[in-house]
Amino acid sequence: MISSPSTPNSAATLDTGGIGGHPRGLTTLFLAELWERFSYYGMRALLILFMTKTAAEGGLGYAVKDASAVYGTYTMSVYLLSILGGFIADNFIGARRAVFVGGSIIATGHFTMAFNSVSSFYTGLVLVALGTGLLKPNISTMVGSLYRPDDERRDAGFSIFYMGINLGAFAAPLVTGYLAQSDSWKTQLTSWGFNPVHSWHWGFAAAGVGMALGLVVYVVQGHRLAHVGAAPAPDSDGSRPWGRLGLVVLGSAALIAAMKASDTYPVIVYALFALQIAAIIFFALRPDQDSKRMAAILVFFFAAEIFWAIFEQTGSTISLFADRLTRNEIFGSAFPSSWWQSVNSIWVITLAPIFAVLWISLGSKQPSSPMKFVLGLLCVALSFALMVPAAKLTAEGKIGPMWLISLFFLQTCGEMLLSPVGLSTMTKLAPARLLGLVMGIWFLAAALGNKLAGVLAGEFKSDNPAQLADFFLHQALIVGGCTLALLALVPWVKKLMGGVR
Repeated sequence: MISSPSTPNSAATLDTGGIGGHPRGLTTLFLAELWERFSYYGMRALLILFMTKTAAEGGLGYAVKDASAVYGTYTMSVYLLSILGGFIADNFIGARRAVFVGGSIIATGHFTMAFNSVSSFYTGLVLVALGTGLLKPNISTMVGSLYRPDDERRDAGFSIFYMGINLGAFAAPLVTGYLAQSDSWKTQLTSWGFNPVHSWHWGFAAAGVGMALGLVVYVVQGHRLAHVGAAPAPDSDGSRPWGRLGLVVLGSAALIAAMKASDTYPVIVYALFALQIAAIIFFALRPDQDSKRMAAILVFFFAAEIFWAIFEQTGSTISLFADRLTRNEIFGSAFPSSWWQSVNSIWVITLAPIFAVLWISLGSKQPSSPMKFVLGLLCVALSFALMVPAAKLTAEGKIGPMWLISLFFLQTCGEMLLSPVGLSTMTKLAPARLLGLVMGIWFLAAALGNKLAGVLAGEFKSDNPAQLADFFLHQALIVGGCTLALLALVPWVKKLMGGVR
């Protein structure tokens, strides 16, 4: 969440007319977010496959390295532009209007990708990234604005909202993957006189339909949100911070351009890591507690960046592995390879309540935040270590589905240990005057991790089992080394946190 939720009026606090006694606006935001995530994950499930398929198969015919670079830049931009989207809402149009405008841009982007041309493909990607950056942080802000800070329903409300995210992410690849890849749909297209090779664009269009449905819900039930997310008042002299907006735009564009350049000049990535380590040391050596906590925040930033670099290969490396090297069938029935993109959400829906009960049961005995980060990194390291024997087995033919099911289980355990814990820890450590900045830093970790995931995925080779095993092993060892380093630093990080658990 980029911006701090506005304080709702008393009517909002007393609103118990929604599901389970929650504010009625929660249902509206739940459905809008469900369909927005449907559109995002529906398109993402197809992206790397579409780019790497040959022209005869309806794709762009890109090499894995080139497609991974595009994929990484796109997913990085989605998160990075959330900082700009939060700033625009906070200072110009308000969260409520930002969500509508962002959703409209997203839908336009998906429908643009429904046309069969390279220019429409890239135009659509840019529009979806811009729209998501505007919508994503601000719809979360509006959820928080429905409750007072001390409202006991608040955490449960966010849990319900998070369930909407995962329901959308679960359903999307099933629908868009069927339209893009299934033989039965291609047969249907042929009977209607359409070229079945272009089935990918039907999947992209379905993602747009999902976002359009979310906008319909948002507009029809908009009266439930009339009291939250309003546009901020201008400064006393009637002005708006156009100068600061220009700096945010330039900063975002410069960082995207720099990371895009890292595709050609990998030294940029190493320089970025060195800069992060230098910043940690700088803040840790300062005498004031706020600076020391900022050092702890940057340690978590570094760990999260490494985590997402592995986890976010779900849509690239693992998608290609599922498509080319896995027997995509259950009980003898074949299914599109893009359906694997739904498995993480199944595990989230299954494991989230188990982890919630676990932390409540352990109470004060539960691991500290730094230790949970250690365990999260360990899980993703183990997930890629698991793929080493799986890669070697591909020498004998396609492997069974249990390998990927197990990989997603380990990665989702890591997600449960790191993602919600990290967000909570950021809000605890951030000085009140820097909360928005720290939340932006958290989004930036995900952005850079996504770009690094694209860079790493560029080395994926499906035609050499030995090289593929080394590909997974090297990454597992690097993350394993980072895990051990963080484990050794846990006492120091806890000291930097100054009593914050």
